[in-house]
Formats: sequence, C-alpha cells, structure tokens
Amino acid sequence: MPTLAQLTGSLHIHNFYIHKLKEKQEQLFDSDGELATLLDNVAELLREHALALAGQIAEMDDDEA
Repeated sequence: MPTLAQLTGSLHIHNFYIHKLKEKQEQLFDSDGELATLLDNVAELLREHALALAGQIAEMDDDEA
C-alpha cells in the first residue's frame, strides 16, 4: 500500500498534468477541435483518478487522527 506522501505526490502530479492538458486544449480549440476534445477526455480521466486519490488521502488522514 502506498504511503500518504506517495499518494500526495501522485495527486500533485495529476493536478499538474490536468492543468497542462486544459491549457493545451484551450490553445487548440479553434484550430483542431478533435484534438482539443481528446485532450479534454484525457484530462477528465485524470481528474477522476485525482478524485479517487484525494479520497484515499482523506481516509488515511482520518485513520491517523
């Protein structure tokens, strides 16, 4: 089982790439709508996984309290 520090690090990485994908999606929206949609879909998958990580982190925080 990953440690709290590993989960927190993973969450930060997810959030970093979600932000990067959203920036690129906005840049490409007018010139390549299909690619922009694909990037949005990838960002959504990462967002879902980030929410799951946040839930795991919250559970670990509760267990330690």
